[in-house]
Amino acid sequence: MSAQVNDALLPETQTARPTLSRSATLLTARDVLLQAKKNTVLKSHGRPPWYGEDGARISDAFVIGIAGGSASGKTHVARQIVQSLGSIPTVIILSQDSFYKQHTPEEIELAFASRFDFDHPDAIDMPLFASCLADLKACRQSNIPIYSFTEHQRLEETKYLYGATIIIAEGIMALHDPALRALYDLKIFVQCDSDLMLARRIRRDVKERGRSVYGILEQYLRYVKPSYDNFVLPTSRYANIIVPGSDNAVAIDIISTHIRRQLDERATRFRQRMADAGPLDLIPKDRKPDPDKEYLNVTLLPQTPQLKGIFTVLRDLATHRGEFVFFADRLATMLMEKATEFLPYRPRAVITPVEEEYHGQELDAESVCGVSILRSGGPLERGLRRVMNDIAIGSMLIQSDAATGEPLLLHLQLPVSIRQRYLAENTWVFLFDAQIGTGAAAFMAIRVLLDHGVQQDHIIFVTFLVARAGGIAVLQRAFPRVRIVCGAVDNGLREMWLEGVEEGEGQSGTEGRKVWVVEPGMGHIGDRYYL
Repeated sequence: MSAQVNDALLPETQTARPTLSRSATLLTARDVLLQAKKNTVLKSHGRPPWYGEDGARISDAFVIGIAGGSASGKTHVARQIVQSLGSIPTVIILSQDSFYKQHTPEEIELAFASRFDFDHPDAIDMPLFASCLADLKACRQSNIPIYSFTEHQRLEETKYLYGATIIIAEGIMALHDPALRALYDLKIFVQCDSDLMLARRIRRDVKERGRSVYGILEQYLRYVKPSYDNFVLPTSRYANIIVPGSDNAVAIDIISTHIRRQLDERATRFRQRMADAGPLDLIPKDRKPDPDKEYLNVTLLPQTPQLKGIFTVLRDLATHRGEFVFFADRLATMLMEKATEFLPYRPRAVITPVEEEYHGQELDAESVCGVSILRSGGPLERGLRRVMNDIAIGSMLIQSDAATGEPLLLHLQLPVSIRQRYLAENTWVFLFDAQIGTGAAAFMAIRVLLDHGVQQDHIIFVTFLVARAGGIAVLQRAFPRVRIVCGAVDNGLREMWLEGVEEGEGQSGTEGRKVWVVEPGMGHIGDRYYL
C-alpha cells in the first residue's frame, strides 16, 4: 500500500476545507515553534576543526539515526543524549517530519479529514532526506524544507543548517531507507508501550497541532498502528541499540560514552604546527616569480611614506582611540580599494556628457559580498562599505579553545548568496580579519566558505598585516588560489601564556591559555577600535 488517497475511505458527506485567508496561508507562529523544536541547532562548545593541514576534510560529522513509533519519545531521547554529553561541539537535531512530500489540493482535503496516510514510507521524500543528511554529514550546508502541520503542506521557506559535529536524525522511518541507514554511525530504536504512545500522541496533537481527539483516534487506528506494525517495528532489527521510551538513563549513558570516545578519536589539532611553519618569501611586485619556488599569493600595498606613517600611528601604544579609529578606517579603505582590483571586469562603452564614447570597464560578477571574522575583522567593514556601499556583509565568530588552543566556530551569519549553494558557486567573497598570526582562524573561515560552495579563487582575504613566520605558509600550501591583500608583513610571532582570572569579587574564574602574538604588531586591534 502506498501513501495514496482512496475514495472508498471517504465519508458519504465530505465537508469542504474552509477557504483560508492570506495570513492563514503564511507560516504561523505555531509552525515556527514546531520547526524550532524539530530542527534545532544546539551550540554549547563550538565546532572544532574538521580538516587537516592540507585543507581537505578528514572527518565527517557523527550521525545518529533514531527511529521508533509515533510519540515513542524519539525527540526526547535525542535531547537526553545532548544533555548527557555535557560540554560538546555543535549538535543538529534533524526531524523526518520536515520531509513530507508536496501535496496536491486533493491530498490536502483528505488530510484535513484525517483520511490521508502520513505514516506510510511513501509519504516521506526519502531521497531529499538522504541528500540533506549527506550534505550535513560531509560538513556542507543544507537548506531543510519547512512543513506546516496546520496547513498539511510543505512551505516555500527553508531552514538553513550548517556546522554540526554531531547530527541526530529522528523519525518513525529513520531506519527504513537503506540510503539513510548507510549514513548513520550509530542506529537507535526507541521501544515504547503502544498505550503510552497513543496517550502521548493525543496530548501532543491536541496541544501543538490543533487536532480533535476524534480525528486523532481515527487516524491512529486507520494508519498509525498498522504502519507501526508493518513498517516501523521491523526496522528495529537494524538498530545497534534499543532504548526504552521511558526510564532509559542507563542506555543514554552508554550512548553518550560511545559518542565522546568517537569524537576524541576524530579530534584534529595542528595550531602549534601552524605557528611553527616557518617563513615563506613574498613576491616583489617588480620581479618575475621563479616557477621552481613556492611563493605566497599575497599582494602587499606599496610601502610608501604615507602608508608607513599610517602604520606608525596605529602601532603607537600612546595613540588615543579616536585617532586610532580614523587611521584604521583610512587604511581599511586603501586595502579594500586594492582588493577590488582582483574582481572580474568586462569592457563597457558609455557616452560622456559631451556626447563622446568612452571605453571603460564594469564589474563582471553575479554576486559580491563580505564576511568578517569577529571581532577584529570589524574595523575593516567600514572600509569595504566606503568602496562598495550596498554590499552585504556576514560574520563568523571563531575563538580559541581554552584547553587546546585550537579554533572553535561559535557563530555563523552568512549572506544569502553564500547560504544557497547554487549562488555560492558564482559569488566573490571579501573575507577579512585584522591580522594573520598562526592563521588558525583564517584557515577555518576559508574552509567554511569552501564547504558552502564558494570557489577558492573567488575568495579575497583582506587584512592589516600578516606574520611572515606564522601560519600563512600553511594557508598558502592548503589554499594556493586564495588571494591575500595586506598592508604590512611583520617578521615575528611570539608564543606567550595568557594568565587566567581568579574567581572572586563577583567574577567567575577562567584558566590561562597559550597564545601567539605578532611582533611588532598592532596589539588587540578589535579592542583598540571598539573600546
